[in-house]
Amino acid sequence: MEIKVLIIEDEMIIARFIEQHFYSFYENIQINIALSVEEVDTYMQVQQPDLVLCDIQLQDHCDGIDLMVKYKAEKQFALIFITSFESKQSIDRTTAVNPDNYIIKPLNESRLYAGTHIVLQRLLNTYTDPNAEMNLAGLTSSEKQVLVLIANGYTTKYIADKLCLSPYTIKNTRHRICRKLSLGEENNALLTWAIKYQHILEN
Repeated sequence: MEIKVLIIEDEMIIARFIEQHFYSFYENIQINIALSVEEVDTYMQVQQPDLVLCDIQLQDHCDGIDLMVKYKAEKQFALIFITSFESKQSIDRTTAVNPDNYIIKPLNESRLYAGTHIVLQRLLNTYTDPNAEMNLAGLTSSEKQVLVLIANGYTTKYIADKLCLSPYTIKNTRHRICRKLSLGEENNALLTWAIKYQHILEN
């Protein structure tokens, strides 16, 4: 199984730099480059990326953050912003889409590898457990809904408010999911599982 990577970058030289090093770092990946919002829209109509690397400052009608807000509402994928913006305001805006990382330009090989390796390794590892989809099939639709929200990093209180339920109900649901997935009750066990198998949660 190949990991699908979409690079959104309006400077071809930078996009090719990322592509070249990704192919040297990893096997079993498929890379596409989008140089404009229009190319992103075209790609997203027919493809489901596993990882998106997105520049923030796009020479287009919207920036990378607004673009990712749109697609994060429709699709599930890991997200890393790559940008020259270093301001607190820019970083704070990215929290709207819960990015997996934020890499500051200028890029070099070490910075690119350090900023992407954990995310790529997690994605590559998702395909090593053939029982994941079978385990997920044992969950109810409401449990899956909670699990998707957990995978996106939302707290028990946020999930409860969003689903119009009590935090106590959500805590019980989390414990029930842990039992069905044969997970321990240690901190972050469920979050770790949800992030690892995020790509299959909404299939």
